[in-house]
Amino acid sequence: MTDAFSSIDLAQELTLALEMADAGDAIAYAYFEKQNFTLSRKADDSEVTQADRETETAIVDFITRLRPTHAIYGEEHGHSGNADSPWKWVIDPIDGTSNFVRGVPVWATLIALVHDVEGPVLGVVSAPALHQRWWAARGLGAFANGREIKVSDVATIAEAQISVTFNAGWEKIGGTANLIALQQRAYRARGYGDFWQHMLVAQGSVDIAIDAIGLAPYDNAAVQAIVEIAGGRHSDRLGIRDYTQNSAISSNGRLHDEVITSLKI
Repeated sequence: MTDAFSSIDLAQELTLALEMADAGDAIAYAYFEKQNFTLSRKADDSEVTQADRETETAIVDFITRLRPTHAIYGEEHGHSGNADSPWKWVIDPIDGTSNFVRGVPVWATLIALVHDVEGPVLGVVSAPALHQRWWAARGLGAFANGREIKVSDVATIAEAQISVTFNAGWEKIGGTANLIALQQRAYRARGYGDFWQHMLVAQGSVDIAIDAIGLAPYDNAAVQAIVEIAGGRHSDRLGIRDYTQNSAISSNGRLHDEVITSLKI
């Protein structure tokens, strides 16, 4: 641990984050089961529901009450808390809203604790409709439903299982052909999407996950923490470790540099 952690107990913060996830799950899953929410569009044309807003409100209220000295950044309500704090909670109340509104169970609440120098050091990804929860904190390990996890040791693209999310962002930069070529070199290719593909990397089930272009910090922060603590790497498409970038690639680490090189335009 560096001096950045001298004033914080990550075990306590992880306990708090798991409690936040419980509170978020209770709200979001109730809406998902009943499918009785209002749906609207934000300025960027992305979908948003009552469940997104109410879930984030519950988590923000939790942080404001119990960690008033920390900063907060959420997808729906933006920045709040103490802007001068080196510690920031980054929240995506429902990652996979398009799935959520169609009754597809691949959605999750993402909660991360980020240090302004160290980056994401704690993450919780809770997917109640999948009956899955992943969590990790630096120095404490990474877990899926209480079982410790780590990335795979697959050493070649030819042996690798890969998940790719094609979108207009990749097409705009001329990257689609390189994605297809990389898929064709891999042993097996699928498109699990969103948080799930990265969690599959963290638990060693998938070796490479390539996300869409057009991401936001709240899409990446919790995912990056868990993948890294499980022994993998998480970067943008150029290989930069920065959760604020608009693209994300995770891998078991051994394949990362080759993937980045393969995708360069």
